[in-house]
Amino acid sequence: MEGRKFYGYMRCSSREQNEDRQLIALKEMGVPEKQIYMDKQSGKDFNRPQYKRLLRKLDNNSVLFVKSIDRLGRNYADLNEQWRIITKEKGADIVVIDMPILDTRRDKNLLGTFISDIVLALLSYVAENERINIKQRQAEGIAAAKARGVKFGRPPVPLPDNFYEVHKQWRDKKLTLKQAAKACNLAASTFFDKAREFEKG
Repeated sequence: MEGRKFYGYMRCSSREQNEDRQLIALKEMGVPEKQIYMDKQSGKDFNRPQYKRLLRKLDNNSVLFVKSIDRLGRNYADLNEQWRIITKEKGADIVVIDMPILDTRRDKNLLGTFISDIVLALLSYVAENERINIKQRQAEGIAAAKARGVKFGRPPVPLPDNFYEVHKQWRDKKLTLKQAAKACNLAASTFFDKAREFEKG
């Protein structure tokens, strides 16, 4: 372990508040703060500026620490590909603090690497599956709500108090569409749509 460079990677989406916990965990592992890289965005892909900067620094003398595997990424295919780049192409080690079995420093033999790869593949598959299930549950929830008559999107703009009077003048050709819309403080297209709805209903 002597002389190896320690790096840390953190990721927080805008909705999450676990930045401090990740930072504390990385520092406890001996990672210097100046060698901790953080992106504030979702884990759906690896198009992240700080992650890319970190990747350029890694070599076979590096150890990369992450608090948990989902901090590195949430997409099954991408996560496996990045794991391969870090461990095989760069020759660096990865340590997942919350899951000691995912520590490529432990067994430098073929079996150790094989176990890490299998565990990662299994975890990634579970994470990806959960992501798909959440999306499916959301879609089903929206469909069920629509079936119950719940309306999605922006609420309709209420009709101005003078709409009926202006509408009559417009229909009697006393006002142009533009004048009628202006009198109701609406866009011309909105006034026209409201007029059609009103006439239908």
